[in-house]
Amino acid sequence: MVQAQVHRLRVPVSAADWRRGPIDAPVTLVEYGDLQCPCCQDSHPVIEQVLGARGAGVRVAVRHFPVRSLHEYAEGAAMALEAAGRQGKFWEMYRAVMEARGRVRPLDLECLARRLDLDLDEFRRDMRSEELREKIGEQKRGGLRSGVNGTPTLFVNGVRYDGAVCPVRGEELREAVAAARREAARTEAG
Repeated sequence: MVQAQVHRLRVPVSAADWRRGPIDAPVTLVEYGDLQCPCCQDSHPVIEQVLGARGAGVRVAVRHFPVRSLHEYAEGAAMALEAAGRQGKFWEMYRAVMEARGRVRPLDLECLARRLDLDLDEFRRDMRSEELREKIGEQKRGGLRSGVNGTPTLFVNGVRYDGAVCPVRGEELREAVAAARREAARTEAG
């Protein structure tokens, strides 16, 4: 009998990650994504809907996994999120980029930065930052070690979600989150 391989998140969520939701949430969802990927864009509203329905019981972290061989502007989009994050607007830029549906050429990103009232000189400087480029590369390497082989790839409480991802099916993800919540409650009850 062939046993399926379970892929686990190799790099735990930390202060280095962009995350939202309570730090002590019983469920943590980590998304590795490519901001120019149509599957990531199609999955975004589904993931948001699932997270909204789960309320305070889910924490989400977003990590970069640009696939340059398919999406030439994905790394630049990731840099834009990080640059916006330095000005306190990571999540606003994340939503704006997802809503842009792949229109993430440098001029598009600058227009989004302007719309978010970012300091454009600082944004441009950060778009060239080797420190931010290295952070993105580090996240991608961590993804590879965790078994990420495409985008989006989700981990629910450290275990790779192997349901449909192009796009993510809401009911399947809701069930994975509910199962993780039940497992966390059993573990806590001891």
